[in-house]
Amino acid sequence: MHFDCLVVDDEEALGRSVCEYFNLFEVKTEWVPGSKECTAFLKGNTTDLILLDVNLDGESGFNLCKELREKSDLPILFISARSSDDDVLLGLGLGGDDYIAKPFSLNVLLAKTQALLRRYRRDGVDNAPDSETCSFGRYTLNQARMCLEEGDKEIELKSMEYKLLTYLVQNKNRTVPKNELFRRVWGASVTSDATLNVHIHRLREKIEDDPNNPRYIKTMWGVGYRLEAPDA
Repeated sequence: MHFDCLVVDDEEALGRSVCEYFNLFEVKTEWVPGSKECTAFLKGNTTDLILLDVNLDGESGFNLCKELREKSDLPILFISARSSDDDVLLGLGLGGDDYIAKPFSLNVLLAKTQALLRRYRRDGVDNAPDSETCSFGRYTLNQARMCLEEGDKEIELKSMEYKLLTYLVQNKNRTVPKNELFRRVWGASVTSDATLNVHIHRLREKIEDDPNNPRYIKTMWGVGYRLEAPDA
């Protein structure tokens, strides 16, 4: 069976409340209390997105995120009472796509979830380049294969990294404000700076010779980011 969303949270009342509320808005949602139940669920079902608590009963949502990322690029939205910058950065660094702190309102959680679902469903994405390939420096974005190539070598990108890089390449040599990236890449203005910063950091690690002194993805302080392609 296919679901739009899976909630993994050991708080049963919260998990069932999220399911009930989401289902009212036709976001088909199911709930499981922990890692083992999540693994069992995914063996017999599919989902487009996972809402994942950090503090599961005797388990760590961070560890589950790492396990999921070894097998899948499914979007993961952390929902947690742990809201320190360190926790947020750790969650995003492990492969989470966004992070929302408890307590939260169900309508805000639904808005974030719907934004992630729109982003990952390709029929809702309008940020692909017009041609099948788009180049910058020694790299080529291959739209048909949704990957980044460096000569004969393929550089693995997560889905979010690919979409962010694609939008920057589309707008190369132009400073793109953060709010524009939130709106056009994430599909919502509720994404945090930390989410964007972590994804920029991941991209730099993959394409820059020196990520601390980037040649391509430049930070325009107080404004946003600029992908510079001097050979354009």
